[in-house]
Amino acid sequence: MKAAVVSQKLAGKVEIKRITLRALKAGEALVDVECCGVCHTDLHVVNGDFGPVPGRIPGHEGVGIVRAVANDVTSVRVGDRVSIAWFYEGCGVCEYCVSGRETFCRKVKNAGYSVDGAMAEQCIVKADYAVKVPDGLDPLVASSVTCAGVTTYKAIKVSGVRPGQWLAIWGTGGLGSLAIQYARHVFNARVIAIDIQDDKLQFARECGAEITLNALEQDIPARIQELTAGGAHTAVVVAVAKSAFNQAVNSVRAGGKVVCVAVPPGNLDLNIVKTVLDGIEIVGSLVGTRQDLAEAFEHARAGRVKPFVQARRLDDINAIFAEMENGEIQGRMVIDMRLPQGMKKPHREESEA
Repeated sequence: MKAAVVSQKLAGKVEIKRITLRALKAGEALVDVECCGVCHTDLHVVNGDFGPVPGRIPGHEGVGIVRAVANDVTSVRVGDRVSIAWFYEGCGVCEYCVSGRETFCRKVKNAGYSVDGAMAEQCIVKADYAVKVPDGLDPLVASSVTCAGVTTYKAIKVSGVRPGQWLAIWGTGGLGSLAIQYARHVFNARVIAIDIQDDKLQFARECGAEITLNALEQDIPARIQELTAGGAHTAVVVAVAKSAFNQAVNSVRAGGKVVCVAVPPGNLDLNIVKTVLDGIEIVGSLVGTRQDLAEAFEHARAGRVKPFVQARRLDDINAIFAEMENGEIQGRMVIDMRLPQGMKKPHREESEA
């Protein structure tokens, strides 16, 4: 089969190769991959930011059809459409796995990093961890929900925002555009979107943001404090910029919560005085559980969340990573294994204002 493989010779690059998959083991299923979204985490993996993984097949926003299952598998059947997600497998018995926090399992395996992922024509998954995709949900859309969607959906859940409250979101790209839609159309929050690119802010308005602010043009915390009569109730940071985290802490009102999703390198210097005196909560949110993914899929199937995706060929993967590093991507890039060679097409699900 054809697959993208992290290069052993060229740093920060993948190579397209023909490889042969091993036989299935107990508890596994073989999936014919239809689509695989491209995530910033994939770029981290390819660049070796989490440790070098030469030879690894990246990809954790995968969707495909089950071709075969091991003899002991009962959770999925041949013909099911399933996910190939970042949360590939947990131990199943630790305090995190048994308490609904399975993504924090200390023995977790991650698709496209610790095990081979979905940027290939076929992929092996742990059957019990492959979440079924609802009937009627386009695989292109489902692929974006498999990581970007569930990550932002879970972050909004973690924020605890209530209907009618102000939620500020830093970053309006692939993750941010989905976060805005979940916040607006699922949680009924009033959304403020912050970015440094006007075209992305326009896109944020199309996705449902009530207010958009350019961080290069104004004092964001002061403006949010003014617009919301005291500060946003909650904030979610999906922008890979340290300044965004500082702005978020300074933008929420007393008792507010800041949810950290993006992972810029290094350490953060936050306003400790405000954090303590205003009782600000700062929490991390890591992707989402299988249940979170099932819920995120259902909201997409119902049309509450409509990703803007562009289908690309597997051969385009290095170009996509370059576009990602240059901040040129709006919405989500999805590798469509069904596309003929040499073709690409936009696929946009229009968002409600």
